[in-house]
Amino acid sequence: MTEMTEPMPLLAGMTVLDLSLLLPGPMAGWHLAELGARVIKVEPPQGDDAARLGVRLPGEDESFIYRRLNARKEIHRIDLKSEEGRAWFAARLREADAVLEGFRPGVLERLGWGFDAMRALNPRIVLVSISGYGQDGPMAQAAGHDINYLSLAGVLHQTGTAGGPPAQCNLQIADLLGGALHAALAVVAAVHAARRDGVGAHVDLSMTEASWAHLVFPLAQALVEGRSEPRGAGLLTGGVPCYGVYETADGRHLAVGALEEKFWVRLCEAIARPDLIPFHRAAGDEGARARAELAAVLRTRTRDEWAVFFAPLDCCVTPVLAPEETLEHPLFRERNALKTAEEGGPWPRSPLRVRRG
Repeated sequence: MTEMTEPMPLLAGMTVLDLSLLLPGPMAGWHLAELGARVIKVEPPQGDDAARLGVRLPGEDESFIYRRLNARKEIHRIDLKSEEGRAWFAARLREADAVLEGFRPGVLERLGWGFDAMRALNPRIVLVSISGYGQDGPMAQAAGHDINYLSLAGVLHQTGTAGGPPAQCNLQIADLLGGALHAALAVVAAVHAARRDGVGAHVDLSMTEASWAHLVFPLAQALVEGRSEPRGAGLLTGGVPCYGVYETADGRHLAVGALEEKFWVRLCEAIARPDLIPFHRAAGDEGARARAELAAVLRTRTRDEWAVFFAPLDCCVTPVLAPEETLEHPLFRERNALKTAEEGGPWPRSPLRVRRG
């Protein structure tokens, strides 16, 4: 059995033309490139606006995010409206397996490169169209960003603490998980089918629908009971003592995930509070009192002191790390999760660890 080295050649022999800009499509292309696909990123003559968004390293003209997302890609700046640009794109389209795009619905057709035009040149081509609200429907032409897609999907309603407003997350859930991951999955699945059957496909990917489809617990409750739980009041959102975020003596935090009874018992015994064991998943006033009791105990030590204390106990208590702290944490360091400068880093490796043979 051998471990795959980078780039993992699982998708070797696949060619993807990436017409997308900013974040969702380029991140999908990153996933595909990390798995060994040849990704040709086609930007307009003025380039991708992502090159000017976010932090930059000293002396660099392009943003750090742009450079890392596109490190494995071939970058070409082409005017698809020009005769020369159209000829260039047509030549590559004939040999490609898939095209990624994130324009508003209808833009690709107006450029003369809709799905019908593409498959006239390559019947096996797969076109994956990433949009906020889908290629048709009442909001197809509406502008939006991650926060808008999550608000309409019901996700934003569920994030935050009890009694507080919806909280914005700095992981762009709709863009990266609803858009990028689903787009990469769509490419792999549809190209597999095209190679099997000789027939291409146009995949209509709505980031709002993709986020909505993964609202598993709240949506199930809404479908069965007619309503979801209030924000911050559910089993997994802070409504019970055994699963939540607690402040420590230094103003930092611990994540307590003692959802199973055995972990809760272990936790309560470790902090010499066996009296809290009966209130594992208690709700209402009873749960609030137990949570307050646990909170008082956890405020007696710093986050890092508790992290050392709980590490050997296997009771699902972990420190809440800032992003800069993750870069030095043994979990990522010892698994070699961050690429070195010689490998095109620093940037996370593909999270897919593959062994073959």
